[in-house]
Amino acid sequence: MTTMTRLRTYQGLPILSYGFRPFFLLAALHAALVMLAWLPIFYGELALHSAFSPVDWHAHEMLYGFLPAVITGFLLTAIPNWTGRLPIQGAPLLALLLVWIAGRIAVTCSGNIGAIPAALIDIAFLVLVAAAAAREVLAGKTWGNLKIVALLALLIIGNITFHVESYLSGHAAYGARIGVAAAVLLIMVMGGRIIPSFTTNWLKRNNPGRLAAPFGSYDRAVLALSGITLLVWLIAPFGMVTAVALALAGIANIARLCRWAGDRTTSERLLLILHIAYAFIPLGFLLMAAASSERLPASAAIHAWTAGGIGVMTLAVMTRVSLGHTGRALTASHATQFIYALIIIAALARITAALVGADSDVLLQLAAFAWIAAFAGFVIVYSGILVTKRRQAA
Repeated sequence: MTTMTRLRTYQGLPILSYGFRPFFLLAALHAALVMLAWLPIFYGELALHSAFSPVDWHAHEMLYGFLPAVITGFLLTAIPNWTGRLPIQGAPLLALLLVWIAGRIAVTCSGNIGAIPAALIDIAFLVLVAAAAAREVLAGKTWGNLKIVALLALLIIGNITFHVESYLSGHAAYGARIGVAAAVLLIMVMGGRIIPSFTTNWLKRNNPGRLAAPFGSYDRAVLALSGITLLVWLIAPFGMVTAVALALAGIANIARLCRWAGDRTTSERLLLILHIAYAFIPLGFLLMAAASSERLPASAAIHAWTAGGIGVMTLAVMTRVSLGHTGRALTASHATQFIYALIIIAALARITAALVGADSDVLLQLAAFAWIAAFAGFVIVYSGILVTKRRQAA
C-alpha cells in the first residue's frame, strides 16, 4: 500500500494516524507547562523534585524534552514522504509517545526515583527514535537522509553527557552545549532543505521574479564552517580563535539567509516566519562571538539560539505541517500570526534580559508569559485539527 492508501484505510484514533499529531500537541503543552513552572522555581517559590539543579532541569527539558518531541513529530511525518514507506501509527506510535511521557515524568521526579533510573528512561526515547529513523532511511535507500540520524545520535550523546555530568558534578555544562549545538545544526540542515524549497514554490505561484537559491556548494561550505565552529565552541567556549570563528559563521549564515529571498515573502506570514526563525541562528553566532571575547554574557547568545531559533522555528514548522497534513490551506490565520508575534516577543525579551543583566525581572517575566501564551495558543488553535480526521479534497 502507498502511504496515502494506508492513511485512508487507518481506522484508529485520528490523533495516532500520523506522528506530528500527538507529538506536536504534547510538545507544545509541555513547553507551556515547563515555562509556567520555571518562574516560581527560579524565584524559589516552588520546590523541584528533580536530581538536576533548577537551571539544568529547565535547560534539559527544553533541549532534550521539548525539542526531541517536535523533531520526532516532524521526522515521523517527513520520512514516509522521503522513503515512500508506511508511517508509524496506531499502537507503535502510542508506545513511542508513552516512552517520551515517561521520560518527562522520570526527569522531573528523579530526586525521588533516582538519577540513574531516570536517565535510562529518558535516554531510551531518543534511542528508539534514532533507531526507527535509521531503519526507515536504510530500508528506503535514501542515503542522504542519514545525516538526520547522525544529528539524532549527537542529541543522544548530549543527553547522556548531560545526565552523567549532572550526576558527577551537579552541573551539565558540556551536555547543555552539545544540545544547543545539535539544535543549531538541525535547524541549519532542515532549514536549508525546507525554507528555499517552500519559498521558491510559493514565489512561482504568487510573486514571480527572483527565487530562493537552491541548496548548493555555498550551503555545504556554510554547514561545514558552522559545524567546525560549534565543535571549537564546545571544546573551548572562550578565546579569540573561538570568537573569530563564531563571527565568521554568523556572517556566512546571514549571507545564506539572504540568498533565500525572504524579503519577497512578506505577504504570507506562514512562509515569512521560517525566514525570521532562521535569522536567530546567525544572531546567536554573532552574540556568542562577543561572549567568547567576554564582551557580552553568553546567556544572550544561548537564548538567541534556543528561545529564538528553537522556539520560533518549532512553531513555524508545527503550524505549517499541521495545516498541510490535515488538508487545510497553507496560509497563516490571524490567530496563527498572533502566535508568531508572541514567540518573537518572547525570544527578543529573553535575549534583551540577558544583555541588561541586573533589574531584568520585568523582561524575564515578559519572555516567560509570551512563551507560555504562544505555545498554549498553539494548543488552543490547533488541537481541534490534530485530533480529528484529515479534510478530504473537494
